[in-house]
Amino acid sequence: MKFLRFKISGEDVLHGMIDQEKILEIKAFSGQWDAENIRETGRKFEPGEVNLLSPCLPSKVICLGLNYRSHAEELNLNLPEAPIIFMKPSTSVIGPGEKVIYPQQSRRVDYEAELGVVIGRKACRVQKSEALDYVFGYTCANDVTARDKQPPDGQWTYAKSFDTFCPLGPVIETGIKNPEALNIRGILNGKVVQEANTADHLFSVAKVIEYVSGCMTLLPGDVIMTGTPSGIAPFEPGDIFEVNIEGIGTLNNELSL
Repeated sequence: MKFLRFKISGEDVLHGMIDQEKILEIKAFSGQWDAENIRETGRKFEPGEVNLLSPCLPSKVICLGLNYRSHAEELNLNLPEAPIIFMKPSTSVIGPGEKVIYPQQSRRVDYEAELGVVIGRKACRVQKSEALDYVFGYTCANDVTARDKQPPDGQWTYAKSFDTFCPLGPVIETGIKNPEALNIRGILNGKVVQEANTADHLFSVAKVIEYVSGCMTLLPGDVIMTGTPSGIAPFEPGDIFEVNIEGIGTLNNELSL
């Protein structure tokens, strides 16, 4: 099933799910996300009646660097022996259709198409064999990066954490059984510039959840971004970048000054 957050005129943020191209309003999530216990309110909306928001509001976004062999090679970096993680703040999160803002501090901003993993229940010191049980679903993500602010052998957080640098959406898909077999594409102004399959992950989603939850507790709604394939390049003002992932949909955002 596909779950989302949205707004309509004059109302607070609402939660919904897609059914036969209609958006069905559901009761808000609380505590932990469990698709089996969701209740509908009875209200339905046409897609054109709503403004989509990021499908979740993570307390933190954990990102993975160099998780595709092709990306490490294009940057002339050695393959990591363990997951390389960094974080984006919650203030960097935006939804589909919202504008990414080019920061004054940077002279080069890049796009990075990625699979986002949305945590469904509190995860602390989770074993790899059970890790996927803690996943609510998957979404499209763009790890926007101020490339000229990213040192090759140092902390990446500054380059990755500007406001609007974490587009997520358009939905959370809960029906994906194998996150290691999804086609992913990055599309710049209608041209495919990144194309891969998550089978090329150096570290699987389950392995990454085990690794990250061994360090920090993951909360419902937290997002893990699983790295980008080769094909990164500058994202210029006026450009529209789309992240398309098999079974999930397409996230699109424009870069603006």
